[in-house]
Amino acid sequence: MQEDKKNITDCKQQDVDAAKNENTTSGKLTLEQELEAIEGSTWQSKVLVVIIFLCRLVIAVTFIFSGFVKAIDPIGTQYKIEDYLTAVHLQGLIPNWVTLSTSVILAGIEFCIGILFLFAIRRRLMSKIALFFMIIMTAITIWLAAANPVKDCGCFGDAIQLTNEQTLLKNIILLACTIIVARWPLKMIRFISKSNQWIVINYTIFFIFITSIYCLYFLPEFDFRPYHVGADIRKGMTIPPDAKQPKFETTFILEKNGQRKEFTLDNYPNSTWKFIDSKTVQTEKGFEPEIHDFSIQDKKTGEDITQKVIGRKGYTFLLIAPHLEQADDSNFGDIDQIYEYAEDNKIPFLCLTASNEEGMKHWQDITGAEYPFYITDETTLKTIVRSNPGLILLKNGVIIGKWSHNDLPTEEELSTPLNKAKIGQIQKDNIPRKILVIILWFVLPLVLLTIADRLWAWSRWIKEKENSNKIYQLLKQKRNEKENCSR
Repeated sequence: MQEDKKNITDCKQQDVDAAKNENTTSGKLTLEQELEAIEGSTWQSKVLVVIIFLCRLVIAVTFIFSGFVKAIDPIGTQYKIEDYLTAVHLQGLIPNWVTLSTSVILAGIEFCIGILFLFAIRRRLMSKIALFFMIIMTAITIWLAAANPVKDCGCFGDAIQLTNEQTLLKNIILLACTIIVARWPLKMIRFISKSNQWIVINYTIFFIFITSIYCLYFLPEFDFRPYHVGADIRKGMTIPPDAKQPKFETTFILEKNGQRKEFTLDNYPNSTWKFIDSKTVQTEKGFEPEIHDFSIQDKKTGEDITQKVIGRKGYTFLLIAPHLEQADDSNFGDIDQIYEYAEDNKIPFLCLTASNEEGMKHWQDITGAEYPFYITDETTLKTIVRSNPGLILLKNGVIIGKWSHNDLPTEEELSTPLNKAKIGQIQKDNIPRKILVIILWFVLPLVLLTIADRLWAWSRWIKEKENSNKIYQLLKQKRNEKENCSR
């Protein structure tokens, strides 16, 4: 009797072990089996699993955030790519559509890597892709830290700006995390069954690319730049009286008896030395206002009219076009309509551009523009609004409205004076509402899918356990019946 019980127990254990081995070799361990494996492992293995989980979490959060802030500002990412091309002397050789497509694809890849890491989907493949990605990024940031060709790497768009040294440190940490995860990819516990992973993959790709297209057609959903709606340009340009001043050092190059030497003010020699040249370098940065590069210059007289524009009481329309020769002219009729409205209501309407006379004439020829043109720095214009052209509305120097050329104020919105019109009031940038929309459209569906998947997986596991126990109970009953009959 005892021997039969032992045999039944051994058979049961062998079947369980066989099932586990089968799942292991096929790579289809369920979450429950993975947790059982961890519970039965040594403390060293448990520590390793915790380390891998933390590394996975760091990689996932970083890639998700980096990809998302790039996706909501594809034109800003395009500008950063162009900065890199300029640094390697390739500016102008790559078409705009290529750099823009690259910015959208890069943002999508980063975001998808982060989500797939978070859910531990395609663990082997994703760990290799992330490792390859970080090797390239780390190599680039080593070059940035050494040569400083671009001041801000653009890793997190305009949301978080890092120095090149900080970026290098960040990438070294991420590279170390990806090496650890790539070494033990299967120790990442899945949050969703393999059979349902395709839903997460496709929904993530759909969400991030739709987000990029939406923000490309309109404007970035989140504006991290100093020219956001509600920004007072005058205050942004103000330098406090007690602000820290920058420090400079001037070096003089002098010559005597055919020999040239460099001197500073502290060791400046006597008049027997002949002056050749001098150079001044900044040794210490001072206080820099949030808006430090905004200026408007009259192209005819060269007069700086910045203070006249931002200090004016009332409304001012500013048409922003970094390069008129590259500006989208499909909605020039709407722009002309807004200009006529401004003329009728005695509201200044200025076009700020970095284009030369030829570019201005080209724009006038194809659109019939009658509004005046003024000169502003190209980088500043690109920072103000992510649209070429774009429109902003000032009231007492405060930005109260921003529009892409695809979403300009309509004739109906311009049917009343600005002080009574909706567009004449400051646009409310409801950030909590925007975050709630993202949660409802992306986060919540994935959470619900994960919960449903886990419930389904647990119920299936319980049924398998119950069925397994029933089989063994039946076998045990038959053996007992045989024994009773033999007696």
